[in-house]
Amino acid sequence: MKITPVILSGGAGTRLWPVSRELFPKQLMPLVGERTMLQETVQRLPGLTAHQIEYDAPLVICNEEHRFMVAEQLRAIDVHGASILLEPIGRNTAPALTLAALHQMQGGHDATLLVMPADHVIQNVDAFHDAVAIGARLAQQQRLVTFGIVPHEPVTGYGYIRKGDSLKEEQAFGIAAFVEKPDLATAQEYVASGNYLWNSGMFMMRASVWLDQINRFRPDILAACRKALEGATSDHDFCRLDKAAFSACPSDSIDYAVMEKVESLGVVVPLDAGWSDVGAWTALWDVLPKDDSGNVIKGDVLTYKTSNSMLMGNTRLLAAVGVDDLLVIETADAVLVANKNSAQDVKTIVQMLQKDNRSERLSHRRVHRPWGTYESIDNGGRYQVKHITVKPGAALSLQMHHHRAEHWVVVSGTARVTRGEEVFVVTENQSTFIPIGTKHRLENPGKVLLEMIEVQSGPYLGEDDIVRFEDVYGRSSS
Repeated sequence: MKITPVILSGGAGTRLWPVSRELFPKQLMPLVGERTMLQETVQRLPGLTAHQIEYDAPLVICNEEHRFMVAEQLRAIDVHGASILLEPIGRNTAPALTLAALHQMQGGHDATLLVMPADHVIQNVDAFHDAVAIGARLAQQQRLVTFGIVPHEPVTGYGYIRKGDSLKEEQAFGIAAFVEKPDLATAQEYVASGNYLWNSGMFMMRASVWLDQINRFRPDILAACRKALEGATSDHDFCRLDKAAFSACPSDSIDYAVMEKVESLGVVVPLDAGWSDVGAWTALWDVLPKDDSGNVIKGDVLTYKTSNSMLMGNTRLLAAVGVDDLLVIETADAVLVANKNSAQDVKTIVQMLQKDNRSERLSHRRVHRPWGTYESIDNGGRYQVKHITVKPGAALSLQMHHHRAEHWVVVSGTARVTRGEEVFVVTENQSTFIPIGTKHRLENPGKVLLEMIEVQSGPYLGEDDIVRFEDVYGRSSS
């Protein structure tokens, strides 16, 4: 049996602000281990072969803004041949799965799809493999499978699934009902009854079966996705959807659009595998190692008479004295202080940032680009100072600025600079100057990281003051 992993990587992780941001969300970060959550999701697949299940290279559906980070993270774990579908705008999980199914059927391949969000933690991978094997057999029987997490405590932040009749041939159940997030008393009743599972957001089904059902219940979603894929263009490793067509697609979840309506076709496979969707800071606190006082500590942190807290320092010393049940999360440009009981309310801060059009909701000071990174380290009314790193062999676009000049100082490595008609090399402790309105390009021809300090000066310093003429990453202004 062969399956196609479909990885949904479109979320923004707003409740994990200030670490997770719109342009650098939680699934692209190493929050639990050394690898990012996306990488952990992909590397959960080996071991399925013990159940006689082979798998194709993954199909990843992500936001267009994240495309280079997704591709780079897959290459970093030696995953090649992945298909990456780029959503120009988020439209929830039902359109994402519909795109995946249509994409697979384009080549006449009625794949069995294993649908996994990229931001889940699963501690017992063997148990996950066992559940997937059950789901694969049921998918071959034209069933739509979801995985329900065996609850160990009443939680109000998850939706629940009420189990129906047991399937005698498999360790699975019919679906009696999908239930909205309950209050605490109701959640306690659910867990005590033994008849409810947490709704994991993971699914398994044949591509053709999903398309039949989405056409039955939401033909408008199917039509919009088909149009978006028909108008798609190939761009390096990516499939770029038609923006106008996909923007017109209704937004809906897999549950609401189909799973709640399919009656006997839907089944749930219980999964008891140390699962978490890491939807809030408390969920991350639950799965990370703690010290003797119940604290999760990451970074340069000192504590005294502090307990049951999560303390994360990213850029400076963080000290906590005499506190309990707190979340203190420090980044270069923001600090979150919250009671653990209010962890779900962090998203309200993000909404406030969005309302005020503040950059702290979008990105960190260090911004990732396909060629490397840049980080703003100082700025004023008419100047900005950046620390720029360029990967070996990488190059920025040939570009021009209408409103700013740039001074470049190489700190380490070697830079090849194009300035107008000139091409020359700048080495460590040397500098150069790019006047306003001059075409220029920065490249790293060496085998080590290029690091440099850039001082911008001029009346306008926004990132949108870039006219690109040539770009190996397909970002030319033309």
